[in-house]
Amino acid sequence: MTRFAHDQFAKEYLEELLAPLGEVKAPRRVAGEVREIDVWFAPNTPTNSPPKALGLLGRLAATPALFEPFRNAATIIDIFNCLLKLLIVWGEFQREANRNKQQLLQESLPRLWILSPTASPSLLKGFGAKIDLDNWGEGIYFLPEYFRTAIVAIHKLPRTKDTLWLRLLGRGRVQEEAIDEIKALPPTNPIRLNALKLLTNLKANLQTTQQLDDEEQNLIMKLSPLYLQWREEALREGEQKGMHLMVESMLEVKFGAIDEELSQIVEPLSLLPAKESTQLIWQLSREELLAQFRI
Repeated sequence: MTRFAHDQFAKEYLEELLAPLGEVKAPRRVAGEVREIDVWFAPNTPTNSPPKALGLLGRLAATPALFEPFRNAATIIDIFNCLLKLLIVWGEFQREANRNKQQLLQESLPRLWILSPTASPSLLKGFGAKIDLDNWGEGIYFLPEYFRTAIVAIHKLPRTKDTLWLRLLGRGRVQEEAIDEIKALPPTNPIRLNALKLLTNLKANLQTTQQLDDEEQNLIMKLSPLYLQWREEALREGEQKGMHLMVESMLEVKFGAIDEELSQIVEPLSLLPAKESTQLIWQLSREELLAQFRI
């Protein structure tokens, strides 16, 4: 049951972070014997310049890909099963190309990213997985070229901003450090609030399960303050959006449609207390408002 809670968190977390970039299915069924890809991702537009906000995770999502996160270290059989799913998806791509009478290029095939907390040297050696320090740095081990697959050993990733969103899928100390780093991010970070929400969901799911181990009990204690933090920030965000809409509405009532000049004063006016912004809008002329609040 606890494994289900962690698996559900990993799928929801990747889905939430990747959704703005393209199509996400978590899970996605593949043909043949009933199998499901944990997270399938297809970017809106394949790019060589992935969004910086997601760091290393954004680079992984630069092309169509299968994401297979594991709470416990992926075993040999786990990796074989992941590769089987990849081959089935490749078969779907090949059949689609045949129907359209097109040539299927290798570089257009989806990649497979296996996200594992750790990976033993013997497992990496057995699959011929090697590190590419020059292009990817520590912690990412690529199988031979034609497999288009890499094992991401999360606990081997350097502790940097670039790896933060992947390290949150680790466990133990690595995950706890990532939680602390997310808590310390500025409220303006576009991903922070969603991450806090998903972490509070994980805490709630873990609390409904029996026989938690010491690591999971420590994780619950680590996550306990996050609910209040997330709730307060969500309320503030809701209030700010409400103020933004209220200011826009009052400006429209007084001046008609909001043109480019008026749109520049919506944000600074919405940061004021509601009573003050209301009085200013009704009392001041357009020219006075622009002179005082235009950025």
